[in-house]
Amino acid sequence: MDRESAWQLVNSSVKNQNLLKHMLATEACLRALARRLNQDEEKWGLAGLVHDLDYEFTKDDPTSHALIAAQTLSNHNVDPEVIQAVKAHSGNVPAESLLDKAIVATDPVTGLIVAAALMHPTKKLVNVDTDFILRRFKDRRFAAGANREQIQRCSELGLSLEEFLAICLKAMQCIAGQLGL
Repeated sequence: MDRESAWQLVNSSVKNQNLLKHMLATEACLRALARRLNQDEEKWGLAGLVHDLDYEFTKDDPTSHALIAAQTLSNHNVDPEVIQAVKAHSGNVPAESLLDKAIVATDPVTGLIVAAALMHPTKKLVNVDTDFILRRFKDRRFAAGANREQIQRCSELGLSLEEFLAICLKAMQCIAGQLGL
């Protein structure tokens, strides 16, 4: 599946604009991580773009989350590694590959970065820096839904927390217009 086909599928399945923005942010972060880690940028980006394809249908049943998406993606002949990563991000299967581990760490970090931008006086990503996010990261009450343990799994990618946050922040800043930030 190419990116355009994936985007059409996402738009036909997801109606919540904030969820669409989250999926775009995850795609941007995973593409940047793939570049940094010398991985397949298209594959990693695709995984980020489609990872929450079924969230609106499964939000009240977390045990089903990503399993419906995996079936849909299988029906569209999506690379099995992408499907595995989608399932891994929800915790339904262990995160084994580098892509699996990257999506697990990236999924919650996008929410942390958005929350940091929204609390900044300008409410713009361009004015947020890594130190600002690191300070917010340490406050467990801030963006409490952003699972810090998952984010810290960036170490499994060979990245420090600071480097991981910097990569994801820069990636999201590059698509700030699409994110409305």
